[in-house]
Amino acid sequence: MKFRTFALALLGTSVLAGNQAIAQDVTLTIESWRNDDLGIWQDTLIPAFEAANPGIKVNFTPSAPAEYNAVLNSKLEAGSAGDLITCRPFDASLALYDSGHLSDLSDLGAMANFSDVAKSAWQTDDGSATFCVPMASVIHGFIYNKDAFAEVGVEVPATVDEFFAALDKIKEDGTYVPMAMGTNDQWEAATMGYNNVGPNYWRGEEGRLALIKGEQKLTDDQWVAPYRQLAKWADYLGDGYEAQTYPDSQNMFTLGRAAIYPAGSWEISGFNSQADFEMGAFAPPVQNAGDECYISDHTDIAIGMNAKSPNADAARTFLEWVGSAEFASLYANALPGFFSLNSSPVAMEDPLAQEFVSWRDKCNSTIRSTYQILSRGTPNLENETWNASANVIRGAESPEDAGKRLQDGLASWYAPQQ
Repeated sequence: MKFRTFALALLGTSVLAGNQAIAQDVTLTIESWRNDDLGIWQDTLIPAFEAANPGIKVNFTPSAPAEYNAVLNSKLEAGSAGDLITCRPFDASLALYDSGHLSDLSDLGAMANFSDVAKSAWQTDDGSATFCVPMASVIHGFIYNKDAFAEVGVEVPATVDEFFAALDKIKEDGTYVPMAMGTNDQWEAATMGYNNVGPNYWRGEEGRLALIKGEQKLTDDQWVAPYRQLAKWADYLGDGYEAQTYPDSQNMFTLGRAAIYPAGSWEISGFNSQADFEMGAFAPPVQNAGDECYISDHTDIAIGMNAKSPNADAARTFLEWVGSAEFASLYANALPGFFSLNSSPVAMEDPLAQEFVSWRDKCNSTIRSTYQILSRGTPNLENETWNASANVIRGAESPEDAGKRLQDGLASWYAPQQ
């Protein structure tokens, strides 16, 4: 009898222990390059998810942006990567999927909340598999110092001629550097220069897709003309712009020394905390008044699941939430300038973010011309465009020579351009 009582007690203890094991929290780890977002995840996003999903804990563990790809690939190869992988757009993430590192998420219910364009940055070329849940895009344009514009007496430009007239007036006044951008780091010249103003010349998606199909070439006028505009920028960038780094340009603008900053919307949060003047924004000026306008509304960030995650069910629960209207609103307002790709409308609270996102209602959206397919070979068109854009601004290469060099490089490995 004593033995039976002891055995039952032991059985009860083991059942209790088993139930406790089942009830234990699952912890998900997110890999990301956005180390600036650590506070937003810890203070806003993760608490909201955990409150609605008891039993699932989340850790956000970012790497330095420049090191992210290498660190992530090393972790994936070693089997030590987190459950959730923050995805860059297009080829970098497609390579992870093709290598078996990202799961196919096509059957995720939340995918219905995103358009084909939103999903295209994280799909196979044929669209048969979607492997990351879209989170946000960034929009390109120009941020300006409203005090400077008022002091000098210039209006927000709508056309290219008005843009250069404003720059001339600011330069003549002499109080402010007309535009804060350097060419030392090169990428800004392409990202906030060429791919900012360019869509108005190559008509956004029309030109970008024609380039992929081989129906247009980088030597065509609509692809060379943006370089001609960039070649004029040098007169307005201030002394020593050739050695000016990206942080130098940010500081020049936020300290009130420059009137205009060629921008990506990701600058909004940092500029809000650093600038003590009121800022505005304007879209890339069109060539002629009344022309149809185009903006670079670039699919920038998404999140997928490590195919070898031991916590797949919990990870899918998290990804369903990332695809929800609740996440879209929380994320876009916690990080103004990163605009939701969810089809649910998001009310933006930040006035500068409101200005940027309002251009979606007026202009046609496209993405950066070099990101899909065209930078898979050597020479890499994205990196070559950085160099060409900086060269053209510095006067080291003519717009026509830049276009020919890029076209020759692309045609050397990309069959539709041969």
